[in-house]
Amino acid sequence: MRIGVLTGGGDCPGLNAVIRAIVRKGEGFHGHELVGFRHGWRGLVEDETRELTLTTTRGILHLGGTMLGTSRTNPYKTEDGVQRVLDALERERIDALIPIGGEDTLGVAAKLKTEGVDLVGVPKTIDNDVSGTDFTFGFQTAVQIATDAIDRLHSTAESHDRVMVVEVMGRHAGWIALYSGIAGGADVVLVPEWPFDVEEVCRRLEHRHRNADFSIVVVAEGATPKEGDFALATADRDEFGHVRLGGIAGVLSREIEGRTGFETRETTLGHILRGGTPTAFDRVLATRYGIGAIDAVDAGDFGTMVALQGNEIVCIPIESGVGELKTIDPALFDVASMFFG
Repeated sequence: MRIGVLTGGGDCPGLNAVIRAIVRKGEGFHGHELVGFRHGWRGLVEDETRELTLTTTRGILHLGGTMLGTSRTNPYKTEDGVQRVLDALERERIDALIPIGGEDTLGVAAKLKTEGVDLVGVPKTIDNDVSGTDFTFGFQTAVQIATDAIDRLHSTAESHDRVMVVEVMGRHAGWIALYSGIAGGADVVLVPEWPFDVEEVCRRLEHRHRNADFSIVVVAEGATPKEGDFALATADRDEFGHVRLGGIAGVLSREIEGRTGFETRETTLGHILRGGTPTAFDRVLATRYGIGAIDAVDAGDFGTMVALQGNEIVCIPIESGVGELKTIDPALFDVASMFFG
């Protein structure tokens, strides 16, 4: 078989590990031919390819980013985009496609399935908000980077008797904020799932400061006050309709200092969470996903997505991964809330 591979959406630690695993077993064991499409769905729209062989994918396991490049191109928002994708698949003699991405990338894949494209998806997002799988690769790396940052901010917060507000990624789901908040010993964690009351946040901080002189607040970029809206970095939208979020930490830090009198500073981790070397956990998970995806293609198990359920890699209908976002379990948030204030 001749199999296409692409990586779409935001870059993510572990993407190269997936590509490496697909090629290693696809070419080295099954005897298939692999073709990479550059820059996500844009590579199919524009028919831009890169050779994927055992030689070209050697030594990439530990590298961040993606050797194929990525973009947020949506063929369904591009003039003749879908037809151009189908034409490219035919022209490149692609028998099956492995798209690696999050909700948007896999959402396009689910639509192309109805166009007759044989494919197997691989879930990828540092936000961990793809349904049907316990974890997406890249998430654990992002959490570790955020936790390391929070650990460092503890020392400067304590030295200066400050409140430090740390903004992390998380548009609609606060998994990174919650996990890094628990791991980093945050005193307040704010997530998109539940709008927060600024007065309540300040009361918790004032309560804590009866016995301590500093605090750490972790807030997801998509968190909103009960009487407010998203903090927007820009009003522009990408081809999937997403605005660019950012700035909630600055808004919140000004409110905290104004209402409590505590000196407050903000730090936005942003794209730092996406970059760099994947953790051992994510390297292993990404490798298992890549092996699972190429095995599913070889078996003809199309229209599916590989997923981690328990400790097993399974195939589920791709629609199960993109039907709705996976948000935080309230019981897990209750664990974090035991340490608030």
